[in-house]
Amino acid sequence: MIKEKNFNNYHIRRWYCNIDETLANETGILADGKAVRKVVVAAAIKNPYSGTFSKDLNEIIEGSAALGKDFSKRILKYLDGEPVESYGKSCIVGTLGEYEHGNAFLTTTFANPIREAFGGGAAWVPSTGKRGSVGESIDIPLACKDALYVRSHYDTITASFPDAPSPDEVVVIVAVSTRGRLHARLGGLKFNDLEGKNGLR
Repeated sequence: MIKEKNFNNYHIRRWYCNIDETLANETGILADGKAVRKVVVAAAIKNPYSGTFSKDLNEIIEGSAALGKDFSKRILKYLDGEPVESYGKSCIVGTLGEYEHGNAFLTTTFANPIREAFGGGAAWVPSTGKRGSVGESIDIPLACKDALYVRSHYDTITASFPDAPSPDEVVVIVAVSTRGRLHARLGGLKFNDLEGKNGLR
C-alpha cells in the first residue's frame, strides 16, 4: 500500500512525546539539586524497504538531517528552556523490516543536527535498537553529551508505543536528560569539570 509522503521523503504516521521528572531517588531521598527531567520524542515512520532487501539504504538516510532538526525542535520545546546534559537514540523496526533499516535512520546524518541543537555535544550519541511488534518497549541509553566518561550521566529511560511499530514501520526515538542520576556517587569525571574545557558547553 502506498502511503503519501508528508515529511520530505518520509511518511510519518504519528509523533510521540513523553516527559518524565524524578524528584527523589528510590529510597525517597530528595534530589540533590534540580529534579531529573527526561524527554523522549519518537516518530512512527513508514519503512520504504519493508519486505525487501536493498544494498542501498539512501532512501532512509537522505533527508534524515531534516528529520533530526525536527526532533531537536520538538525536544527543545518540551524542555521549556532547560539545558540538555545527556542524550541517546533508539529504533524499533516493525516485523517486515530489517534491524539495519532502523540503524539507517540513526546515522550521523540524523544525529549531527541534534548534537548541534543541544550545544554541539562533543560525545557520540549512544544508541540501541531492535525488531518488534506493536507495543514493544525499548531501553534508550543516555550518556553525557560533552564527554562519554562522565559516570553520573550513564542512565536509561524505557519507552513503549501502544500502536507502533506496524509491521511496515520504524519507530525512531531520541531521549535527553537535563542532568545525571540523583545522588550519583561513583566518582570519576564530573559534568561541572567540563566547563570551559576544549570548547565544551
